[in-house]
Amino acid sequence: MSYLEKLVDTSVYILRETEAQFKKPCILWSTGKDSTTMLSLIRESFFGEVPWDVVHIDTGWKFPEIYEFRDKTAKEWNLPLVIAKSPLAGRMKPEFNGITHAKCCQKLKTEVLRRIIERKGYDAVIVSIRRDEHYMRNLERISSPRDKKFRWNFLRTKKRSEKGDAPFEPLQDTELWDLYASDFGEVHHVRRHPMLHWSELDVWEYIKSRGLPYNPLYRADYVAEAYPEFKGKRFRSLGCKTCTFPICSEASQIDEIIAEIQTTRVPERSGRAQDKEKEQVMRKLRALGYP
Repeated sequence: MSYLEKLVDTSVYILRETEAQFKKPCILWSTGKDSTTMLSLIRESFFGEVPWDVVHIDTGWKFPEIYEFRDKTAKEWNLPLVIAKSPLAGRMKPEFNGITHAKCCQKLKTEVLRRIIERKGYDAVIVSIRRDEHYMRNLERISSPRDKKFRWNFLRTKKRSEKGDAPFEPLQDTELWDLYASDFGEVHHVRRHPMLHWSELDVWEYIKSRGLPYNPLYRADYVAEAYPEFKGKRFRSLGCKTCTFPICSEASQIDEIIAEIQTTRVPERSGRAQDKEKEQVMRKLRALGYP
């Protein structure tokens, strides 16, 4: 079995366990390469079907290509699409009246996610994050139980009287040998990360192997035609128009994208607004429930 198929097998196992353990899971879908890969993995797990709600958080600031790709793929794959949107969507904007990118994410993404989870009663939320995306995501586990305030309490600060050199005590075991937590006690919901062990390169190899559709904004030739001001660039990571910027690239085909990833040392999220990529800001956003 190839390395890629081993990754797929692990993800399929986690997804099938999610169906067995929870009453009402959902999956977050941004329409980017990772969450579209996740949808494909779910289809592989359940014989071509997606048995859970597919939640798209619409900030009102997405690129037109994102909406077009979302609607086209949802129709072709018969997805049970749920669109969650804030009343402030398309109105609140970063750097307007002192609003930061982080504050915008909190209002248009995190709070919207909280409301849709409460309204729909989801007990598991499948998220397509990977450890190599951002160093703050190295803290994650395959399963992250969240309380009513969406906090993930994975560490406890020790009292001075307690023994041991470490100042903290872990509240969730490290996952080893494909053994994943399944007993979470009384929690609000669990974040499930079936692609935590994947890399950006793995995702593109999978897209190539399965012939999956992907957003044209990842292609330099499309970007040059649709956005002449960005000629010689492409989007490596997709987000809102207000906080996502293209990188210098001539890669237009999957093989070219794969070759570029194999040789570049530029971080994947270098094209995202940096005020919310800083460690302390990302830590706070994730503590508040940011996906």
